[in-house]
Amino acid sequence: MARVGSKDYYQALGVPETASADEIKKAYRKLAKQYHPDANQNDPQAAERFKEVGEAYSVLHDPEKRKQYDQMRKMGAFTGFGAGQAGAPGAGFGTHTGPDVRFTVDDLGDMGGLGDLFSSIFDFGRKRRPRAGPEKGPDLEYTVDIPLGTAARGGTIAIAVPVTEECAVCSGTGAAPGTRTTVCVECGGSGSISFGHGGFAVKRPCPACYGRGQIPAEPCHACAGTGQVRQERRIRLKVPAGVDTGSKIRLSGQGQRGEGGGPPGDLLITVQVQPDRFFRREGLDVHCTVPVNIAQAALGSQIRVRTVDGKRVAIRIPPGTQSGTKLRIPGQGIEKGGRRGDQYVHVKITVPEKLDSDEERLMREFAEAAKLRY
Repeated sequence: MARVGSKDYYQALGVPETASADEIKKAYRKLAKQYHPDANQNDPQAAERFKEVGEAYSVLHDPEKRKQYDQMRKMGAFTGFGAGQAGAPGAGFGTHTGPDVRFTVDDLGDMGGLGDLFSSIFDFGRKRRPRAGPEKGPDLEYTVDIPLGTAARGGTIAIAVPVTEECAVCSGTGAAPGTRTTVCVECGGSGSISFGHGGFAVKRPCPACYGRGQIPAEPCHACAGTGQVRQERRIRLKVPAGVDTGSKIRLSGQGQRGEGGGPPGDLLITVQVQPDRFFRREGLDVHCTVPVNIAQAALGSQIRVRTVDGKRVAIRIPPGTQSGTKLRIPGQGIEKGGRRGDQYVHVKITVPEKLDSDEERLMREFAEAAKLRY
């Protein structure tokens, strides 16, 4: 069994133990981009580093797993639970018969809560119990920005979701079509290696063979030997009328592929409604601000206002309307669940910056008349 030195997930991501969830995510994204196999073809060290940061992030971004991991660090799980010498007190679990005796996560077997504790965190290439049959693939999550008009009316939009798919050229083997493979010398064909020292080791996928146990004589040109490709899946998304920021849309069968021929998972779309330059939403009601001039406000007039449906409706500005007056258009808001809100028009009186001679004369006459009136 191949062995490597002990690893610290915080060091792997280059963050302190007190790092926030956002800091951990930011560090992971930076390192994953830097060491991604697509950007470092034929560089096994970059591939191994990519695996390490992914392994670290999979634990530290999950609050429960991070809590358990921190507890084990305090227990000394990553320094061998002691000196690691045969028969020494505190040298790990049980009695060692020599310095090469190793204790792996697999050795925990079904030891109740302890085995579950470790396996829930370090589920990286561990030999699992035989499955009863095909297993459904994991769900994918994606956030999509949509205009307010589409959110209000509903409609269909095109989105491109980044997914990791099995390479179609090599069928996931990582080998160029027609070439042979050999047993990986790094992991001895097991597909996993362990890290740690003293009396404890944790398994993870072998970075040399990507967990397959076989090394291709000639790597697949399409996936650089990884067996996977990162690509965009184009989807026509039907947006229901009335969705708001935070609304979820589930697309069955659009997630990651399942193992053992199992069905794919689902795609969970989170809606993010973009701010609109004209409309502002409050529940099922929409608000907008419409400018009118002094004459329209003083004498009264009729104007046409745009609605979220894309139409224009006529509304009456009563004589003497003041700036800030709110006018209601019934039934022109957001429709959802058989209910529909209203549209509220906020009047804003605008004053011309410049007047020609005739306009200035009429305005002065209006001002004189107003003096006599008041």
